[in-house]
Amino acid sequence: MSTTSAVTFWDGVYAARPAATDPQANVRLGETVTELPPGDALDLGCGQGGDALWLARRGWRVTAVDVSAVAVDRLTALALAHGLDGRIEAERHDLRESFPQGTFDLVSAHYLHTPLDLDRATVLRAAGHALRPGGRLLVVDHGSTAPWSWDQDPDARYPSAREVAEDIGLDGAVWTVERAEASRRIATGPDGRTAEVTDHVLIIRRTV
Repeated sequence: MSTTSAVTFWDGVYAARPAATDPQANVRLGETVTELPPGDALDLGCGQGGDALWLARRGWRVTAVDVSAVAVDRLTALALAHGLDGRIEAERHDLRESFPQGTFDLVSAHYLHTPLDLDRATVLRAAGHALRPGGRLLVVDHGSTAPWSWDQDPDARYPSAREVAEDIGLDGAVWTVERAEASRRIATGPDGRTAEVTDHVLIIRRTV
């Protein structure tokens, strides 16, 4: 899929959804980050902006990126409306071509699944290198297909968290896998339906 058609696709996905006034954060973010001291965070694929807002409210300075201009514009407006514009910088990036500048204490990539021809391993490897010593890369992937997902491919295969870590290929002398597991939960979709879903959760910490 070309850059133009990918942008068009994701702009269409977000434009078709009502703009949330206070979007919720992903469950796995709260599980992982609540006990961490706030610092600088990078939110890859920020979507509706729930994670960025959640982090900013807890004192984090957040760079939030998405390929969709609709998503970025909505988050910019939300940050202003909630008085968090000083803590959130929303940027549009096609991660095939550009990666946000800076170093971070946390990089969060929730459900970075896309019809783009995206080399995820390269993006996540860049995310690992963007961590400061002691920083964490949190990757949460779908481990099952929710009924409301835009991708209903019956042949979809979801690599395990260990497989994702191996594909990223960060040097074990510098980065340590702290968590790599499948975890189930009851999720609620945009239309209010609930279903049991599986998340593949990977946490990699930069040690030096």
